[in-house]
Amino acid sequence: MGLGARVVERKGRVPRISYRWDPETDILTGAIKGGAKEKEGGGLTGSVELEGADGSFILLDVAGGAIRGVEIVVWPDVRTVASLQQPAGAKEGGVQLPTRRSQPSVAAVEVDTALTIETNVTESVFHVRVGPSRHIQAIRVADSLLIEVDEKSELAGLWLTDVPPFPAEPES
Repeated sequence: MGLGARVVERKGRVPRISYRWDPETDILTGAIKGGAKEKEGGGLTGSVELEGADGSFILLDVAGGAIRGVEIVVWPDVRTVASLQQPAGAKEGGVQLPTRRSQPSVAAVEVDTALTIETNVTESVFHVRVGPSRHIQAIRVADSLLIEVDEKSELAGLWLTDVPPFPAEPES
């Protein structure tokens, strides 16, 4: 089952996202500052949980249909690709999740899907693929976050860029 994702026009500047590692849990979180307000959307306000069959788990925080944060909670196997680069020519815009107005009582959507993650050698760029590889359009929803939408208007992936290094272990 896919998750509906509609590309919408951006009003104003591209918001900023700040990434942070939790060294105790290995969770990578990203919070978007600025951008659309909850009332402007009309989609889901709550969370979208992407769960892989291998136990991988990614959480998207959503307000009024707009992605406001991302958490990579349980990592699938991460493949290092030396030449990994974000897509060139990504269009600036917004992505509305899901594409229809959510019911007031619905605060979470769970999607069981295949998840794969690739990173570059320095682990500053992560590509999360949702489902199988397919033709996509990349949308820059924040300065260092791109969302992939496929031809069926479904969420196809995420690009996390400019990710800071994982905190070094303190020496004993």
